Amino acid sequence: MKLSTLVYMTVAGSLISALSVGCSKSEEALAIDLSRQASAAAQESGYKMQQEGEAVLHVYTWSDYISPDVLASFEKALNCKVKIDTFDSNETMYAKLKAGGAGYDIIMPSSYLVSLMAKEGLITKFDHARIPNVRKNFDKNFSSQILDPTFLYNVPYAVTYTGFMYIKNKVPAGVDINSWKALENSAFNGKVTLLDDLREVIGAGLMACGYSINSRNPAEIDAAVEMVLKWKKNVRKFDSESYKTEVASSATWLGLGYSTDATQVIIGEEEGDARDDIGFALPKEGYTIAFDEMVLSSKSKNVDLAYAFINYLYNGDVAKVNMEYIMGPMPVKPGIDALDEGYRSQIVLSEEIITKGQPLMPVDDDPAVMELYNKAWDKIKATK
Repeated sequence: MKLSTLVYMTVAGSLISALSVGCSKSEEALAIDLSRQASAAAQESGYKMQQEGEAVLHVYTWSDYISPDVLASFEKALNCKVKIDTFDSNETMYAKLKAGGAGYDIIMPSSYLVSLMAKEGLITKFDHARIPNVRKNFDKNFSSQILDPTFLYNVPYAVTYTGFMYIKNKVPAGVDINSWKALENSAFNGKVTLLDDLREVIGAGLMACGYSINSRNPAEIDAAVEMVLKWKKNVRKFDSESYKTEVASSATWLGLGYSTDATQVIIGEEEGDARDDIGFALPKEGYTIAFDEMVLSSKSKNVDLAYAFINYLYNGDVAKVNMEYIMGPMPVKPGIDALDEGYRSQIVLSEEIITKGQPLMPVDDDPAVMELYNKAWDKIKATK
């Protein structure tokens, strides 16, 4: 499926006055003021304003993944600071945490890592009484894509679909851009980038071979490696960030990447920036469905503020603004319902398309399987 180019939509809305609670900070007008929603969400979560000093919420997430207006409104309402650190792959994030990287309150891993992080004591269970918006506003249409519908350690944040971001006029006649086979075409020699992500790339090889993205079969994993090595003849590099700008600049013609990133480039950040020459396709043999989750660090020093923030993100008004920024769906029904119909149809996939996607499942419960994947990844990266 291709995402057709959208005309850039200017986010509109009248400013909402902040409640008096904690709005001594950031008195300047916001483009979109959600401070009233932030105050209400904080009160619902049981948050009590810090009497002295400025509270700081530390969030570890993907780049460009939370609207600046959403962040600024929260800071204004609660007289706090939200500090964002970013990672470019789940492996990078996990390695940093395992190496002792601490100080975070909220982390946003993909679903398949949550069980491992819980088992290793990196995250803690949620008290859902403190995030009432989650149960109230979760869109059940996304239930089939959620690994743990009990939300014991996880609150679903946003879903991305992995496919091809590509330059339309660089696709040779007769090449099916909606197939993994496109990666084998010699016309793309030196013009392909793959994600620097073990599960995504090996999973792509598995799906291209007709297997489950979550296979534990050594023979199937070996076949996936051989498939990826065929593609590697055309690959200029493995990277999970730069493909966004490289496809836009024509340095890369075909980049394996995320739907949210592609849509941001296709639509453009400002009026007139839309790119009719760039498309996004989901391979018909299967593609990755990956939910990124909000998890609560077991070392959080700002648990109350973290609960307030998560409850705030599940407010319908907030989710709408956030989805217009990240250009991907959050499973927040009142937010989705409030989106412009044309925009909603672009970022929320049809049931028919969803059935072709495969959610990444954890394989870390079996050390032998993880060793298979790690060795497979090492072989892919080392082979010239």
